[in-house]
Amino acid sequence: MKVILSRKGFDSKFGGCASPILPDGTLFSLPIPSKQDRIKYSDISYEGKSIYEIIKEIHPRSRIKEYWNCHLDPDIRDYGIVEPWSPLFGQADKAQTHLENQGIGKGDLFLFFGWFRQTELVGGTLRFCKNAPDKHILLGYLQIEAAYRTFDELPPQLSHHPHATLECYAAYKNCIYSATERQFLKPAHQGYGTFKYHPSLVLTKEGESRSKWLLPDFFKEVEISYHSSNSFKAEGYFDSAKIGQEFVVSGNGKVTEWVLLKIAIGVSKSFP
Repeated sequence: MKVILSRKGFDSKFGGCASPILPDGTLFSLPIPSKQDRIKYSDISYEGKSIYEIIKEIHPRSRIKEYWNCHLDPDIRDYGIVEPWSPLFGQADKAQTHLENQGIGKGDLFLFFGWFRQTELVGGTLRFCKNAPDKHILLGYLQIEAAYRTFDELPPQLSHHPHATLECYAAYKNCIYSATERQFLKPAHQGYGTFKYHPSLVLTKEGESRSKWLLPDFFKEVEISYHSSNSFKAEGYFDSAKIGQEFVVSGNGKVTEWVLLKIAIGVSKSFP
């Protein structure tokens, strides 16, 4: 099993702020703006607030408007806005070419991460906690059941995904990945899911900028695309690439155990 560390959600260019760690611990990844998509920021709600309202509360100067469309991808949280719904992830263009060149397919697992900060409620309004650090945090996962690389092979029930259009497939290399029903190596867990915050899901090394990660030493034994042995610094951190969305890890037993533990922690309600 190959593992793909996949960067998703708001960044400094698209969105302009971190995604929120909500007061209940939910890692709420904010989808980036997209003129081509059909779903609006005002269409999606969580605990009674639309994504647009959440953005305006934590980032009042955001340029995003209520009527703007957003790119809901990966689509691994059922918001109840489409029926039938399936957990999916789409990739295109250079990033999809990279995944194909790495031989990504059935059984491989996307482990999604993004830029987050802790939030709090003040008088019913959500805001970032003062001096809360910026962190890269694992937010969810999807294990691949199938990869739909042409429009003709795409099942009609997957048409809700933003990549599921003839225009997407005609314009550039495009693929939609569906999730397994259960994990291949851990059938007790679904083949997809979102996480709640736990300290062990944080990639960023304490006291460092968000792209400087603390990874176990056994990651030095595997290949990580867009990186080399020079990415492991003498100061004790892994300098993750600033470019690229998908970092493919050539898995081994230790990496697989690490991933399964992260998933167990992220989806379990028994962890503090």
